[in-house]
Amino acid sequence: MTPGPAASAADWLARARAAARQPPAQERLPLWVAGQAVGSVAAGFLDEIEMQRLSDKRYQILIQEQSGVPVWHLDVAPDAATSALNLLAQALHAQGRCGPWRNEQLAVCNARGERLGTVERGAVRVLGIATRAVHLVGLAPDGRMWVQQRARTKPNNPGMWDTLMGGMVAATDSLPQALARETWEEAGLLLPALHGVEWGGQVEFSRPSREGGGVGYMVERIDWFRCTVPEGLAPRNQDGEVERFELWRPEQVRERIAAGDFTLEAALVLGACFGW
Repeated sequence: MTPGPAASAADWLARARAAARQPPAQERLPLWVAGQAVGSVAAGFLDEIEMQRLSDKRYQILIQEQSGVPVWHLDVAPDAATSALNLLAQALHAQGRCGPWRNEQLAVCNARGERLGTVERGAVRVLGIATRAVHLVGLAPDGRMWVQQRARTKPNNPGMWDTLMGGMVAATDSLPQALARETWEEAGLLLPALHGVEWGGQVEFSRPSREGGGVGYMVERIDWFRCTVPEGLAPRNQDGEVERFELWRPEQVRERIAAGDFTLEAALVLGACFGW
């Protein structure tokens, strides 16, 4: 690798790390559910949402003060948190104020990581709810790296390059279950067939999101893993979300990172994995 591209990749990654940790683009108020903090919403955002569907179900969402700070509180019993959160998500969706609707539930946790309920994935960014994701970095025995090009039909980062696998941890999954499920769905690979699967670390994001018309806030922790894909075994997409897989030399990966061809998440995972 020549010094020029290496320096460019290092510069790009430095900017990417700064981009991954940014304050909100506008004032946000804490979001509480059943008496516990779970996220945040842009000031004035919920004022614009027709909440009739919530009031019909006798769920209340209102401004309250907690320790002298105004918060939006979805005031429900703990066992009603999931139902109330999903009615709120439906109200947001009906008015075009959330992200792409996935029909997938993600966990909603308090500050201690205790689950209070679940909510539609499309609503998590506008509600500032923390999410978890998993990535797998796959190497060939000769040191080349398996990378995927995301399908051009994906709602986020279509056509960009990514790690061998990257996906959300659904509410129904533990971290190991999400790793196995996403590796099969995206790459058609079973974990027992891979060599040296090991946890590598975490990458954290807190940055503004374009979802909901630019009022979202992404709070996410990515757990990343590494493995070796044995000779004679190749990834094959199962869910239609991958355009293609390719084997690239590490220097080629660095060049494409420097060119901005990888998603921010994948670039930071790869940078952490290889110490770039």
